[in-house]
Amino acid sequence: MHIQDSHWSTAAAVAPGGAGGPAGGGGRGPVDGPRTTPLRVDAQRNLEHVLRAAREVFGELGYGAPMEDVARRARVGVGTVYRRFPSKDVLVRRIAEEETSRLTDQARSALGQEDEPWSALSRFLRTSVASGAGRLLPPQVLRVGVAEDGPEADGARVPQQRSQLAPELRLVEQRPVPEDEVIAEVDDAGAAALLEVVGRLVDRARAAGELRTDVTVADVLLVIATAAPSLPDPAQQAAASSRLLDILLEGLRSRPA
Repeated sequence: MHIQDSHWSTAAAVAPGGAGGPAGGGGRGPVDGPRTTPLRVDAQRNLEHVLRAAREVFGELGYGAPMEDVARRARVGVGTVYRRFPSKDVLVRRIAEEETSRLTDQARSALGQEDEPWSALSRFLRTSVASGAGRLLPPQVLRVGVAEDGPEADGARVPQQRSQLAPELRLVEQRPVPEDEVIAEVDDAGAAALLEVVGRLVDRARAAGELRTDVTVADVLLVIATAAPSLPDPAQQAAASSRLLDILLEGLRSRPA
């Protein structure tokens, strides 16, 4: 992705008819060199704007939000977005895989920095919710988690925690491409790594008698998604997330017989 951006930027800088090319510059050769670096910088800056805007838009509206919304939030033309990401599916996969990787890192950090099993699980949940990662959990991760629990319908436990439709449901409603096609393209290795490390957190807390015996990895991931509401006021959002997570954590803990 980055290699392609750099290639495009360099090509744009020297293309015939461009601002620095022969057709546009009247053969003024010395102009070509100095314009190459600023274009590369602009391309990288635009890419960062697009990725940041995509995280915000998808986090607020779900992965069904149109590319035009991403472009508008990034303050670039929609053509600029498509120049970096030739289809919406490519952008969705990029964001989903980055968020999956971030959650995995947060889970590993909790495992490494907390000796107490419940403290490790609680730390992971609080860090993940505070980062807003739950709003960008790829549907594949939730589906894999639900499949672990048995013959229940896939949609039976998909979270519908926000006033907007959950991302995985918006995918079905707003996009002509079937959801399963997008899910299949999300990085399976990344999803497997997340499920494995969260499974270790769950197993440790359960073995220590601090976690309800019926709580699964799927439940933990659903807590992350549920406790990450999208509210217009950042202070209200943080307060709501913290309060909701406190309640959900109490529901996860085991109780004396």
